[in-house]
Amino acid sequence: MAASLHRRGPDDADEWVDAEHGVALGHRRLAVQDLSPAGRQPMHSHSGRFVIAFNGEVYNHLELRDELSRQGLEAPWRGTSDTETLLAGFDAWGVTDTLVKAVGMFAFALWDRETRKLTLGRDRFGEKPLYYGWQGAHFLFGSELKALGQSPAFNASISRQSLEAYLRLGYIRSPASIFEGIYKLEPGTTLTLDASDRQGTVARFWDAGAVIAEARRTPFAGSFDDAVVEADRLLSTAVSRQLISDVAIGAFLSGGVDSSSIVALMQEQCSKPIKTFSIGVADARFDEAARAAEYAKHLHTDHTSLRVTPEQLLNSMTAIGQMYDEPFADSSQIPTFLVSRLARESVTVALSGDGGDEVFGGYNRYLFASTYWSRFSRLPASLRKQAAKLAGLIGVERLSGVLNKLGSGSKHKNLDEKLRKLVRALDATSVADFYEKVLTRFESPGTILAGRPNGATEVISDSAMALPEGLNAAEAMMAMDAASYLPDDILTKVDRAAMSVSLETRVPFLDPDLFRFAWSLPFSFRIEGGETKRVLRQVLAKRMPHELLESPKVGFDLPLDAWLRDDLRTWVDDLLSPASLSADGTFDVAHVGTLWSQHQSGAADHTAILWHLAVFRTWQASWNGGTCGTNAA
Repeated sequence: MAASLHRRGPDDADEWVDAEHGVALGHRRLAVQDLSPAGRQPMHSHSGRFVIAFNGEVYNHLELRDELSRQGLEAPWRGTSDTETLLAGFDAWGVTDTLVKAVGMFAFALWDRETRKLTLGRDRFGEKPLYYGWQGAHFLFGSELKALGQSPAFNASISRQSLEAYLRLGYIRSPASIFEGIYKLEPGTTLTLDASDRQGTVARFWDAGAVIAEARRTPFAGSFDDAVVEADRLLSTAVSRQLISDVAIGAFLSGGVDSSSIVALMQEQCSKPIKTFSIGVADARFDEAARAAEYAKHLHTDHTSLRVTPEQLLNSMTAIGQMYDEPFADSSQIPTFLVSRLARESVTVALSGDGGDEVFGGYNRYLFASTYWSRFSRLPASLRKQAAKLAGLIGVERLSGVLNKLGSGSKHKNLDEKLRKLVRALDATSVADFYEKVLTRFESPGTILAGRPNGATEVISDSAMALPEGLNAAEAMMAMDAASYLPDDILTKVDRAAMSVSLETRVPFLDPDLFRFAWSLPFSFRIEGGETKRVLRQVLAKRMPHELLESPKVGFDLPLDAWLRDDLRTWVDDLLSPASLSADGTFDVAHVGTLWSQHQSGAADHTAILWHLAVFRTWQASWNGGTCGTNAA
């Protein structure tokens, strides 16, 4: 099981077994802090009570060592690893209190030799993955499903509900996984169980909803300029914490506000040019490399960019199918994998700008929510349902054509998709329902599955967070993103892509102090008048010329609609052929064939569902082909 994760930890490996009590921990090590044998895992606490297999980083572990010393609880340190610090905290303060103090990203399995209980834990935002579940008499757990798949006890039975959720969104929300009986541990929680308690006890040591509610009860009292100063201080502190490393460290630089802010603050704290990395393509419509290079030049970083061909992008799909243990259809996984592979040639750790959109309000859908939900919610539900029905009868493509003719004459970017979201959201019954409809890429996934559902399919929403009262529509969506979209899409994408090439990524925007501060701000400090991330933009403006900051960001969008009709056509033809689908029996062959032919003819744009289907079939082939235990990246 551990060997299947060798890409996550290529530097060392070990195992610990307590045969008498039927417990085994395996570990693969990516050496980042304390490269000596003193950092080897599984590791025992100084008391001998605890044994741990730990993945991740505790950024403030030196501060925790100082606190232990001040309290007279200093351990006889064997080395300088954060894992040893965490264990000393468990000995001194207990598991929950230590996790509350720890700032970092992590997943771990901890065996208590005294109580004979196993505890699994995952960091606040879910930066590091952890799967678990009972398979017969065996309780399996690991960083990736491929590890569980190595156990003879594992039963790879696909969950229809999870498959429908994937087809709807392009990813699977926690705590579900693609397999029956296997779950993701939710962020900010621990699961403790023993041999007599198969259910176990789930405890939450950090709750985003509670933090948001508390921040709103004690709002930031300063001016907008004061908020910029405080955001600058907190983000600088977060970056400083995350520079702790005994190996080479760099950063992703896309030329956007988020990654550029991280790089600017990193460079201020480093005496030598930091290494930065970006990916570009020849097509100027989708190329971020030129803008990133301008930012790098101004910030004086040691920058490396790589322009890739469409063929290289498409060839990455072979690796993509194997590095994501669950079907995962966020197409930005491709450039994320490529920039991770580029960075790993020079560094072992890279900081990223992920999380900035969720923390400071950067997605266009937040503007969409502010504009439309406040208007929709004032109208009678019956009227909105009739309007949605009428729009459906007219058809999105026809509406899009009319609106474009009324406009400048040139087709508005992504207008079809925006109209689909608008039509879907017309009859929303709540902010949560509105959010669900905005995120949905394919409304009725059950219609393309073969056979009958084994029960009513629940539309899985963000039940992990109880929304605080008084949030406007955009704030509610931001809060729900923190609970679901961030860990299950964004952080999943980055972790699997980077770890497939043995690169550790860190996300300063997810510092808990920064998160709480952002939610204490008036909404207008984050979003106002069509401008997103207002405070963060001013943090960067202090370090970037106006002309660079105001130049439009391209965004690394892949032209999937065109690719499916051209470059990818042969690949998808094979994956979705009637013979292939009939042999598998998962999908309705005729329905899929209709979607494919309509897209090829241009009669309709079915990019989203066709891409989801193709990615699922690629993942399915990798798993069923026996390659789940390897990483071909």
